[in-house]
Amino acid sequence: MSISNELCLHTATEAVGLLLRGEVSPLEMVEAAARRIEAIDGQINALPTRFFDRARDMARRFPVGRSDRDAQPGWLAGLPIAVKDYNDVAGQRTTYGSPIYAGNVAARSDTTVLVLEASGAIPIAKSNVPEFAGAHTFNPVFGPTRNPWNGTRTAGGSSGGAGAALAARMVWLATGNDLGGSLRIPASFCGVVGLRPSVGRVPRPAANPPFDPLWAEGPMGRTVADVALMLDAETGETPRDPLSRPRPPKPFAAAAREPSAPRRVGFSVNLGLSNVDPEVADICRAAALRLAALKADVIEACPNFGDAGYGDALETFQTLRALMFASVRGELVATDRPRIAPEIVWNLEKGLALTADEILRAERNRARLYHEVTGFFERFDLFACPTVAVPPFPIEQRFPTEIGDQKLTTYIDWMFLTFVITLTGCPAISVPCGFTKSGLPVGLQLVGPPHGDFALLAAAAAFEQACGPLQKQAPALNGAMAM
Repeated sequence: MSISNELCLHTATEAVGLLLRGEVSPLEMVEAAARRIEAIDGQINALPTRFFDRARDMARRFPVGRSDRDAQPGWLAGLPIAVKDYNDVAGQRTTYGSPIYAGNVAARSDTTVLVLEASGAIPIAKSNVPEFAGAHTFNPVFGPTRNPWNGTRTAGGSSGGAGAALAARMVWLATGNDLGGSLRIPASFCGVVGLRPSVGRVPRPAANPPFDPLWAEGPMGRTVADVALMLDAETGETPRDPLSRPRPPKPFAAAAREPSAPRRVGFSVNLGLSNVDPEVADICRAAALRLAALKADVIEACPNFGDAGYGDALETFQTLRALMFASVRGELVATDRPRIAPEIVWNLEKGLALTADEILRAERNRARLYHEVTGFFERFDLFACPTVAVPPFPIEQRFPTEIGDQKLTTYIDWMFLTFVITLTGCPAISVPCGFTKSGLPVGLQLVGPPHGDFALLAAAAAFEQACGPLQKQAPALNGAMAM
C-alpha cells in the first residue's frame, strides 16, 4: 500500500494528530487526498468540482508552530476537507446541482467555510448534491453519485457526495447541512457519521433565511470522534448568523473521549407515523439493545408525533419546508420552470399556494411538538430510531414510492424519520449500526434533548464502541465495485 493511501485510511482525529506532531505536512495530506480522488472518484462521482491547486497553495502557506499543547479546540492543522456544493468557496463554482447556476462562481467563501478555514481546514473539492434539495444525489449538471458500498445504489442526500467521499476514504471530513435529513440520511446510506447539531451551533451562510429554525449546518466524518472534532472547528458566534452561539467552555471532542452511556433510552421503529422496511427495523432494534449492554434501560416509547389537533408532524414539516422553499427560490417558477426538476417545482408551488390558516396550523403544531419533546426528555436521556425507513435504493429510482404495502404520495415521504426530528429542534446523529443481508449500511438515529449536543456525542461515542467492528469495515472500492 502506498504512503498516500495509508494517510487516507486514517481517521480525521488520527490525521490531525500526525499534522500537529509534524509527522506529515498539510501539502502531503493534500497530495494524498488528490491522488485518492483521482484514482477512485471516477467510480463514484462524489467530488466533481476539484481545486487541488488552490488547496496546494493554501497548504504551502499554512502557518506552522502550533502543537498539541497550544492548538485551540477543533484546530484541524491543515487537514483537507470536502465542501458541499450548497456552500460557497471563493473562486469556485456553487451550482446547487442546478443548470440555472451551472456557471455560478462564488466571489467569496461563505461563513461556514470561512470559520473552518480559520480553524485550519483546507477545502480541496466540492461534494455533489441533488438539485436544490432532496435525499438522492443526482442532478443535470454532474449526474448521480454512487454508493461506495454498491455502485448500483444511491448515496442518499442532500450531502450524498460528502457521505460517499468519506466512505471511499477520499477525504477525512466533509461539510453538510440538514433541513429534512441531509446530514443523517447519507451518513446512514454510506456507513459514516452525520450530526445535525442544534440550530445555530454552527454559523450558517447567508443563502437561506437567517431566522429559519429548521436549517442547520453540521459535520460529517467516519467516526463520532471525527464529527466532534469538526464540530469544534465549525462552532462559534458571528453577527452574520443571528441564531449562532458562542463556543462552549468544554470542547465537543471531550465528549467523544469520555463516552457516557445514557441511563434511560426511548426507542421507536416508526414514530407511530408510517411503515419501515422490516429488515431495517430489525437491524435498528437489535442495535438499540446494544445500549442495554451498557446498562441503559431501553424502553419502547416516543413522543407523540401524531395528530393532536393541528395535524401530524408529517403535515407540519411539509408545510414549513414548502414555505422556506418558496421564500428562497419561489421566483424561479416564473423565470426558469422548464429547467427545474418536477419535484422541486411541486415544492415551490406548494409553498407559493400556502394559506395563512395552513401556516398557522403548522406553527401551532410545531410549538406543541416542542413542548411534547421537552416533557419526553424529562423522563428519558436519549431517543433512538432508525435513521431511514428504507435501505439505499437503486440509483435510477428518483425516490421511493412505497414502503411495503404503503403507497407514498410525495418525493420526501420516505424521509419521515429524520424530518419530524428536525421539527423538534433537538440535536440528532446517525451512527452506523449494521448491514442488510445484501451488505448495505444501516444507521441508527440518536436524538438528544434540546441544546444537548455534548451529551448526545458522549452517548453516540458509547454506542459506537458497543458496535465495535462495524465501524472498521471498508467499502468495496476496488476495480470490482458493483455497478
